[in-house]
Amino acid sequence: MSEVSVWRATDYVRMPWKNGGGSTEEITRDAGEGLDGFGWRLSIADIAESGGFSTFAGYQRIITVIKGAGMVLTVDGQEQRGLLPLQPFAFSGDSEVSCRLITGPIRDFNLIYSPQRYHARLQWVDGLQRFFSTAQTVLVFSVADEVKVLNQKLGHHDCLQVEGNTGLLDISVAGRSCIIELTARG
Repeated sequence: MSEVSVWRATDYVRMPWKNGGGSTEEITRDAGEGLDGFGWRLSIADIAESGGFSTFAGYQRIITVIKGAGMVLTVDGQEQRGLLPLQPFAFSGDSEVSCRLITGPIRDFNLIYSPQRYHARLQWVDGLQRFFSTAQTVLVFSVADEVKVLNQKLGHHDCLQVEGNTGLLDISVAGRSCIIELTARG
């Protein structure tokens, strides 16, 4: 039987970055404490100034700007296209990454996961969406004032987590949000 949890933005725990250059609010994770032992982790980072990112060797990262004008990332010496709000960007946690803010501070939404341990799918949706998933873990992160999913109402930056799904989950989402599906590699 799958378990549904709702994480409220007001309850997220703020912690310093691994490299000390900013702070993160952790939303949820599969295991471990601090910056160790997790197979996947969701968080929101506040970036006040241009600079380097922490490395997460052995992990894959998907980052999306959720507040502010955006940033330009440089990954392993190669400048990327400008990363504008709600445009996800994937890169290796092993990479050397720095950012240049476009017009000032931003907030970004982060999925960090171990590709050796999990298969991950991330998509941003708006309006009413219905989908079916066999993923063991399904996360819905709201960037709207209200998102309705599985008879729950999510506020701005709240997150719904379905854990332990073993069947075909029928989910309808109403509102701008990010849907993440995670399945352990067998």
